[in-house]
Amino acid sequence: MTTASPISNRLDGLRVVAIGGGTGLATLLRGLKRHVVAVSPSASSAPAPLMPFISRLTAIVTVTDDGGSSGRLRKELGVPPPGDIRNCMTALSDDEELLAQLFRYRFSGSGGSLEGHSFGNLFLTALAEVCGDFSLAVQLSSAILKTRGEIYPSSTSSNVQLDALMRDGRRLRGETNITDGRSGIARLRLVPANVRPLPQALDAILHADIVSIGPGSLFTSCIPNLLVRGVPEAICRSNAVRVYIGNLMTQPNESTGLSASQHIQAIFDHANCRVFDYAMLNCAPVPNELRARYAEDSSEPLQDDLDQIRALGVTPILGDYLDATHFARHAADRIALDLLNLPARLHHEAQAPTK
Repeated sequence: MTTASPISNRLDGLRVVAIGGGTGLATLLRGLKRHVVAVSPSASSAPAPLMPFISRLTAIVTVTDDGGSSGRLRKELGVPPPGDIRNCMTALSDDEELLAQLFRYRFSGSGGSLEGHSFGNLFLTALAEVCGDFSLAVQLSSAILKTRGEIYPSSTSSNVQLDALMRDGRRLRGETNITDGRSGIARLRLVPANVRPLPQALDAILHADIVSIGPGSLFTSCIPNLLVRGVPEAICRSNAVRVYIGNLMTQPNESTGLSASQHIQAIFDHANCRVFDYAMLNCAPVPNELRARYAEDSSEPLQDDLDQIRALGVTPILGDYLDATHFARHAADRIALDLLNLPARLHHEAQAPTK
C-alpha cells in the first residue's frame, strides 16, 4: 500500500494529477484550482491560493464521447470530442472572466446548424484544424483562458471509441449506444486497442504527489482513461498517494445496483492492477426529496460496503462530500481540501507511536 512520504511536508506545493471526465472531474477541478500557486504572469492576478498549496495541477481527460455537440463535431470533422476537455478548461479558469463565460455559451435556436453547439467546442475544433494538432489546441486554449492547470486528453488518437460486452451477451459500439443499453456492462475495451497516451501525461503521473481517479461515470469517464496503454502502469509505478473519489449516486444503465466495492473492483479489473489504495466516499445522507427524484431514473445513493472495500486492499475515507441542491453534486471545496490534506494525514499517522 502506498504510504505518505516526505512530500507531505513539501513547502513548494503538491503536484496533483486528476483523472476522469464529465461533470465529476470538472467539479473536482473547481475545488482544486483555488489551491494552485500562480506560476506565470498571466495567472498573477488570480486570487491568493488556499493552503495546502498545489504547484502543478494536471487533468487527464477521457475522449470517447460521441453524443451531443462533441459527437456531431467528431462525426463531421473527425476530431476528438472536445466537450469534457472544454468543461475542464472552464472549471480551471477564472469564472468571472468573459472568455470563460463565452466558452460555456451554448447556441440555441430552431434547428439551425449551430443549435446545441458550445462555443468552446467550436473554438477548440477550429484551433485544432488551424494548428493541426488537437493536444496543442488544448494547450493554446488553456493559455488563452489562463487556466490554473494543465489539461491533456488521455490518448493521442482522434477516433478512439468504446466497445462494450454487455451482461446479456450483446456487443455495443460507441458511448451513446453503451449508456443506452439496459443490461449493464460486463467488460469494456477501446477501439483501436493500441492507442497511446501523451508523454506529458505520463510524466505528470510519474512525478505526482497525489493521483486521483474520479468522480465520474464508472464506465464512460473513469475506466476509459485506464484502458490507454501506459496509463495504469504509470499510476502503479508512481510514488504518489493514489485515491479513488467515489460517486454520490449510481448511474442508470451504467452502474445500477453496483456498490462502492463493485465500482472499485471494475476499475481494478480493467486496469489489470491496483491503481489506488484509498477511496474517498460520501457518508452524508441524501435528502429524501432528492432520493425520490433520482429514484425515478432507477438511481440511488452509492452503497459504501466498507468491509468489502477493505478486502480489496483499499482504505475507505469517509466525509461529507454532498452538495444537495436540485441535483446531487460533490462539494468541490470540501473534497478538494480533504484530498490535498491526505498526504500530510498519512504521514502523521505513520509517525504516530504504536500503542
